[in-house]
Amino acid sequence: MAVHASPFTWLILICFGIGFLIGCGGAIDSNSRQVYIVYMGDLPKGDVSIQSLHISMLQGVVPRAASEVLLYSYRRSFSGFAAKLTTDEANKLRDKEGVVSVFLSQKKQLHTSRTWEFMGFNKKTKTSVIESDIIVGMIDSGVWPESESFNDTGFGPVPNKWKGSCQNLANFTCNKKIIGARYYLSDDETDPTDILSPRDSDGHGTHTASTAAGGLVSHASLYGLAKGTVRGGVPSARIAVYKVCWSYGCSDEDILAAFDDAIADGVDVISVSLGSSFASDYFYDSIAIGSFHAMKNGILTSNSAGNGGPVPASVFNVSPWSLSVAANTIDRKFFTKVKLGNNQIYEGATINTFDLKGKMYPFIYAGDAPNATLGAASFYSRYCLPGSLNTTIVRGKIVFCEYFIGWDSDGVMQAGAAGAVFQDAENKDYQFSFPLPVSNVNMNDGRIILNYLNTTENPTATIFKTTQDNNQFAPFVVSFSSRGPNPVTADILKPDITAPGVDILAAWSESETTSVSESQGDTRITKYNIISGTSMSCPHATGAAAYVKSFHPTWSPAAIRSALMTTAIPMTPMNNIEGEFAYGAGHINPLQATDPGLVYDAGEIDYVKFLCGQGYTVKNIQLITGDSSSCSDETNGTVWDLNYPSFALSSTPGKSFSRVFHRTVTNVGPAVSTYKAVINAPPVLVIQVQPSVLSFEYVGQKQSFVVTIEAQLGNSMASGSLIWDDGVHKVKSPIVAYASLMQ
Repeated sequence: MAVHASPFTWLILICFGIGFLIGCGGAIDSNSRQVYIVYMGDLPKGDVSIQSLHISMLQGVVPRAASEVLLYSYRRSFSGFAAKLTTDEANKLRDKEGVVSVFLSQKKQLHTSRTWEFMGFNKKTKTSVIESDIIVGMIDSGVWPESESFNDTGFGPVPNKWKGSCQNLANFTCNKKIIGARYYLSDDETDPTDILSPRDSDGHGTHTASTAAGGLVSHASLYGLAKGTVRGGVPSARIAVYKVCWSYGCSDEDILAAFDDAIADGVDVISVSLGSSFASDYFYDSIAIGSFHAMKNGILTSNSAGNGGPVPASVFNVSPWSLSVAANTIDRKFFTKVKLGNNQIYEGATINTFDLKGKMYPFIYAGDAPNATLGAASFYSRYCLPGSLNTTIVRGKIVFCEYFIGWDSDGVMQAGAAGAVFQDAENKDYQFSFPLPVSNVNMNDGRIILNYLNTTENPTATIFKTTQDNNQFAPFVVSFSSRGPNPVTADILKPDITAPGVDILAAWSESETTSVSESQGDTRITKYNIISGTSMSCPHATGAAAYVKSFHPTWSPAAIRSALMTTAIPMTPMNNIEGEFAYGAGHINPLQATDPGLVYDAGEIDYVKFLCGQGYTVKNIQLITGDSSSCSDETNGTVWDLNYPSFALSSTPGKSFSRVFHRTVTNVGPAVSTYKAVINAPPVLVIQVQPSVLSFEYVGQKQSFVVTIEAQLGNSMASGSLIWDDGVHKVKSPIVAYASLMQ
């Protein structure tokens, strides 16, 4: 998910009213037709026409031909359908035999020249001989196939396991790098900027695909910024594109259709850099449903954690069978200097590619330039809201704006300003691009600049082109990255891991409607762009997972996730007070993940036991799994017994509590090895491990152990770790105990 302006800010200002009131809510007519997802679990056994089954169910509740309302029939990897239904019709379907869940479709939103080197993973790193057989599935906004990042020179034939196809439309052609491409559009809600093909008219999908599996391209940059070699984590892997995102967002029914195809097509890893603004029950969420069936078929799904941070419990994409990725900084930061007529220079945080060549421009305060013709007082113009500025006064000048969190530059752009200086109260640990020269200064510098404007007869200023410097505090989790605790299952730690997601340079769409800043009026078209978001961290984890898969093709999704988590580079709460709720197991370390020593493996049966313990009915579980799975005292699994590579326990505030965790590790290192338990914990956590020594005699051998954790926290959280150490491998799992109001 790429970071964009806060919709909350827009809503407050529009609903508060500045003469542009549009209405901020309203009831939905229960008789109107909306898109609902009807999820029916695993594919039925035997010779059954699944589409006929779906049509038959629809005909039993709708008063018109089913073909008029049916949008998708999911029948390649799991069963279900999407249809335009009334509320009453949807309720009737909920009671039908064979239905797991019925839910209203939502619009999900789209949540590298240094990044891989920053992780100690440079272009000379050893690669697997089967890397070119790995297929990375990208569920996103499409791809720009002509980008040099997707050049197929030197690639051999398409892997035989590939069962997918390419929509070779007039404006799109696949090659031996991009081996498959489809697009999904369930309704007519399109924009003139949308391209009806797998071609990317947004830039997001091209950026994520090149980050995960793009080829090596030297001398890439954004107008000279971040110059270097860009590449993906698995440069010789293949890419399969599933375009589900359009100008209005990404519909649940399209996302499920993409999962249905990607699983059947034979991809090895799926990357999903999008999501909702909140987490949902697992089987009322398209991504959780799709990733469950991907897991059943041996495919790991890598998800963005979300851009709702640093708000607690803002993480979504929290299903325990997928990988949830937070976003961290890298050892590079950008800053944009502002020089005033008194020769004082201040550093702001933006990505500004415009070069004013030091020319000094008249400098004005936006509050002194209200658009009186629209009745816009200085109260509104001071924030440079769209339509609030007097064009005659502002044109050709640099404007100082009192900056609202998440605001954009439309107001100054519309007014014809030469540039803008925003006073920004936000944490400046990431940067935006704008369609004109802009610098965001901090509140203290903003007050000084405003004083200069108020005390100088003819104030002037200039804005310099962005420069870059070393970020000595990296890596730390960026402020926008969504935080735990897990709002769906409190005792599973999410996010799982963190990866670079700030100021990432990668390939970009060269569509005429896709600009550097993604703002109206910006005409700059570029081959590579710098953007931020957990959308950018997710494909880094995807690439790392594909890299591990290329060395261990038989490993399960859980084993790959475990390898990534237990070998992660430890991080510290000194830079992130939320601790593991910000960074999970730590910073991703792809090289080490190929040799983790031990893995916490899990398969479908383990998740079934977990779901039993979470209160899912036997009927629904059998539909989901497609077999005779049952829940009983023996099969009901507590959340603490799911074989997860992390440990989390919660309780109501002010109470002491304890939990017992059962875990099993599988030896994937030296055949004969002995691991000793090393516990790191603060005094408020008492942790015991039995047995404390694990001995292995062959590869693939499993050993079980029990972890007992007692916590005395009050209203706080505490964290520690369990490390299994054989002298070479350090298999580390985070342990988090916290007081939760959700109990």
